Amino acid sequence: MENYQKVTYWCEMSDYDLETAYAMFQTGRYLYVGFMCHQTIEKILKALWSYRLTDIPPKTHSLSRLAEQIGLDIEFSEKQLDLIDQLEPLNIEARYPSYKERLMQSLTDHYCQWLLQQTSELQ
Repeated sequence: MENYQKVTYWCEMSDYDLETAYAMFQTGRYLYVGFMCHQTIEKILKALWSYRLTDIPPKTHSLSRLAEQIGLDIEFSEKQLDLIDQLEPLNIEARYPSYKERLMQSLTDHYCQWLLQQTSELQ
């Protein structure tokens, strides 16, 4: 697969995940809004990885690790880094029952609207 095809693949998957996050918001499934926002940014970071480093991105869900290894940690604004920090745990915590209840309480309608807006801007 050519490099541009890899970048295109990750970008298309990121778009798909963002659309899914909006669909989850419309149905009130806020736990998955957070999860899909994380996935959106993870995949756009992997697109940037593929573009900048021209190799296969690591199999990690750590947004901060991806951003750092691409060099975005010094390019991102404080607002963008804060979003990365807020999205980081949403991938793991959405998967485990011990975190699910606490996470569902924090993912309110208002907070999910904010997450969607910020994710759209960063993507």
